[in-house]
Amino acid sequence: MPRILLLLLVLALPATATGAPCPDGALGTARVLTVDAAATPRVGRKHFPTTLALEPREVVLTFDDGPWPGPTDRVLDALQRECVRASFFLLGRNAVKFPALARRALAEGHTVAHHTHSHPLLTGMSVERAEAEIDRGFAAVDTALYGRAGSPPTTPFFRFPGFASSPALLERLARRGIVVFGADLWASDWIPMTPAHELELVLRRLTASGGGIVLFHDIHAQTAAMLPEFLRELKRRGYRVVHVVPAGQFAR
Repeated sequence: MPRILLLLLVLALPATATGAPCPDGALGTARVLTVDAAATPRVGRKHFPTTLALEPREVVLTFDDGPWPGPTDRVLDALQRECVRASFFLLGRNAVKFPALARRALAEGHTVAHHTHSHPLLTGMSVERAEAEIDRGFAAVDTALYGRAGSPPTTPFFRFPGFASSPALLERLARRGIVVFGADLWASDWIPMTPAHELELVLRRLTASGGGIVLFHDIHAQTAAMLPEFLRELKRRGYRVVHVVPAGQFAR
């Protein structure tokens, strides 16, 4: 689908993709934050000295490794019910397999970003091969979303698999205007656990950090099952969701 058609679709969407306004009591999205590689080339205190310019009790919700039928659908459903917008760092190979699901995330107003093509640890290969893997992911996701690939990618946000970056790759991405996302806390949802255990773990970490960039994986059923209650807990505890978009991109 050409990018202009997707943009028109998003502009036509009301507060929720179902055509209804946000229900009373929904968590909602408090504000939109534009992120520019020139000012913040890399963010997330788990990996870098700085993070996004967030206020206390503000959170940015991010999801890696999708899209994947089933869990990603349920994650999107939960976000839609609460009128929350998040950021999805897609694998190129999954976007190629499930382009409709990738386009759904974009059409519902989420930021759709990049996580390589096939999730290798990039520090285990040459800089040239690693950059080619990153570019293959950029091209796959943009082709799934917009029907074509360009340079730079439409959304210049990237997260390293396993957070395995190198100074050389970070420098190359910064020169290209790509913002590298780390995280301020995560749910450790790559470890099998019950949804209740995951909820307790991530809420405890969120209380300790006071907010920040939160990392989940939308390919896991336990995260999809946990997310509705997590969003309700954010509302109860007075947290606010911030949606990040690239500088210069239309904030939906």
